Amino acid sequence: MKNQEAFDQGLKTRREVLGADYVDGAIRNADDFNMPMQELVTEYCWNNIWNRPGLDRRTRSMLNLAMITALNRPHELKLHVRGAINNGLAKNDIQEVFLQAAIYCGVPAAIDSFRVAKEVFKEMGI
Repeated sequence: MKNQEAFDQGLKTRREVLGADYVDGAIRNADDFNMPMQELVTEYCWNNIWNRPGLDRRTRSMLNLAMITALNRPHELKLHVRGAINNGLAKNDIQEVFLQAAIYCGVPAAIDSFRVAKEVFKEMGI
């Protein structure tokens, strides 16, 4: 069972970072199988973590880019490159995150992240 207030607050943050079109589509296309995952991510990730006062959204985006690079998850990386731009990161900030990740997470993971980011920059006209 979801906490409606936490879900609604998380949904607001999720839309602001990732874009309403993507988020609303994910919720709209959820079914009985994956709706519990949408609720979990929205309530706990986007409300309980992203709405904490300890770090600003820009810093959280930088951390996410590095961690998602380490995990080599290109689909999630694409979303979070867009979110990082929405949270105020410039291309050169993202470049620095990926260069740092190359040393600590591995060059192949960072190369894939550069590739995915270039796709997002092209889509966004950046």
